[in-house]
This record gives sequence, structure tokens and C-alpha cells, in this order.
Amino acid sequence: MSLHQPEQRGVVDNNSQDIQEYTSESGSDFTEYWIDWFLGMKGNEYFCDIDVEYITDRFNLTGLNSQVEKLSLLVDIITDNQEIDENQSEQTKARIDNNARFLYGLVHARYIITSRGLAKMLNKYRNGDFGFCPRVYCKLNPLLPIGLTDQPKVSPVKLYCSNCEDIYNPKSSRHSTIDGAFFGTSFPAMFLTTYPQLIPIHNLKIYTPKIFGFHLHDYAKLTRWKILKREQLFKELDGAGVKVLDCPGGFKVSTDEENEEQSNNSPTKKK
Repeated sequence: MSLHQPEQRGVVDNNSQDIQEYTSESGSDFTEYWIDWFLGMKGNEYFCDIDVEYITDRFNLTGLNSQVEKLSLLVDIITDNQEIDENQSEQTKARIDNNARFLYGLVHARYIITSRGLAKMLNKYRNGDFGFCPRVYCKLNPLLPIGLTDQPKVSPVKLYCSNCEDIYNPKSSRHSTIDGAFFGTSFPAMFLTTYPQLIPIHNLKIYTPKIFGFHLHDYAKLTRWKILKREQLFKELDGAGVKVLDCPGGFKVSTDEENEEQSNNSPTKKK
């Protein structure tokens, strides 16, 4: 069984291909398995552990031989069936090591939309491993990782909020260099389709900038337009028999306290 020393190993920046130094958060100097070593590195908190059986199933690797060199060797390294030959040059060893991590990321994008992968990502979601939405009115709604493209080495990972339905950059620079293709464009939609109970009831609050308590005319006009369009949409959906209030994926009915706050923020005063 191979032993991996996590100290002073590099994490690949797939946009620049530079190797940055990170150390393992593990209290031990050595870890017995490659996947455990990889997941224990700072900056890899978004990844879940992939079942070895999934990685060794050639069907799940279809098409990846065009993305990486020596696919069989990389699979053996990831699954601890083979070690990187120490007699090779440092450059060769670094290239194989980087390719192994790159392959793990590509397989990861496929694995997390399977039933077992979704269940593992559910635990990370509940633990807040992906962070929380920075928008105030989303009230710390948990985020989900998403790629803007399924093509690797194009765009870094982003974070999707299911409440405001917008995307954000990761806070940590360690996470902002992760390739978005390692999570793919379909993961959040697949996740919320599998676990519809996690779809939040959207907040109706809209912030409008003010000066000394008075709304600026242009901002107020934009806010009124948004509210008008929303009310029109509500009527159309209600006419079609679609429930939109106080239901998953719908909108929250304002309480008396929220109505008072919304009234204070209402763009009736203009400057």
C-alpha cells in the first residue's frame, strides 16, 4: 500500500498551470490512501471522496483518455495500485502527479451527479462546506459549487445560491483557482431536483438605495418596475393553477413585521 506525504505537495491551478504550495490539515505526516491525501489538502474542501469502484469502472472514464495522458497509470495511482516511480525526473513526477489530480477532478464532475455522489455532496451542503450566500436577504442560504462550462481549463468554480438564484465567486483564493469543470454546469440543478425539500421559499425583499431616507428617482422607478413584473407573473401563474406563495421554489408571504419594513423601503418617496 502506498504512503503519501502531504507536506509540501502542490495544488494545480488549472488556469495558469502553476504549482502552489499547500499543506495537509491532517494531524499526521502521512496518509495511507491517495484520495484521503488529496481531500486533506487545503483548497480541496469542495471535493467529495469518489468510490474506488466508480473510478476503476472503465465505462465511467469514457472519453477521458483524450483529456489526460496515460489514463491507466493515473487510475492505478489514484486507487493506490501503483506509485509514481521515484527514479523518474522531478519534472516527470510533477506532471504525472498533476495529471492524477486533474483526472480526479474530471471524474468528480461525473460522480457527483450519481445517487451516491449526490448523497455525499448533501452532507457537505448541510455542513456548509461550500459557504453561505453573501446577500443579506438570503439569510445565509447554503451555496452549491457550479461550473460555467463543462470544458476544463476555461473558467474557475463559482457558487450558486438557490434562494436568489445567482452565482458568486468563492471567498478563499484557494477555492477560486479550482476548475469549474470539476463540478460541471448540471450539478446544482440535479442536486435540487433530487432533494426538492431543500429548495427555499424565495424572499420578496428588494433593497432600494436611499439618500437621507429618500429613494432616488431612477432606482425607485426600477424597483417599481420589478414589483410590477413580479405581480404580473404571479397573476399569470395563478391563472394557470401554479402555486407560487409559501411553497418550495415559490415566494414567501410577508409577515406583519416584514410588511412594515417593506413599507419603509417602498419607493414612494423620490428625490
